[in-house]
Amino acid sequence: MSKIRITKQFSFETGHALYGYDGKCKNVHGHSYKLSVTVIGSPITDVNNVKFGMVIDFTDLKKIVKEEIVDNFDHATVFNKNTPHIELAKELQNRDHHVILVDYQPTSENMVIDFAAKIKSRLPENINLHSLRLQETDTSFAEWFQSDN
Repeated sequence: MSKIRITKQFSFETGHALYGYDGKCKNVHGHSYKLSVTVIGSPITDVNNVKFGMVIDFTDLKKIVKEEIVDNFDHATVFNKNTPHIELAKELQNRDHHVILVDYQPTSENMVIDFAAKIKSRLPENINLHSLRLQETDTSFAEWFQSDN
C-alpha cells in the first residue's frame, strides 16, 4: 500500500524573549506563529471502517495538535526557566498571565523540536510524524524532519 503524507496547518499567538541574545529579540515580543504538521501513513483499506481511505482523520490530527500545542501556547509567553527571566515570569504569573517555562532557549528551532516530541507521543501506532514547519514571520521558519533525526 502506498504511503501518503497529509498536512494540517495551525495558527497561534505566542510571546517570548531570548535571554542573552545580542539583538532585539532579547526583549519580550510576540509572533503570529503558523505550524504545519505533516504525518505519513497508509490509507485505511477496510471498507467497513468509517475512516476508509484516510491516513488519519484531519479532525483526529487537529485534536492532538490543539491539545498539545495550540491550546497551551496560544496567547502565552514562553521563557527559559534556567535564566533570570524566571523573575519576570513569576511577576507575570502573579498578575494572572499565561506563562510557559521551558528548559531551552525559546527559539523557533527549539520550539519545533519540543513540538515534534509532544505530537509524536500522541500519534496512533501506524502513523508517523514526517515533518513540522514553524513559521515565525512571513519570511522566517524552522523545519523538523523525521528523516533528519
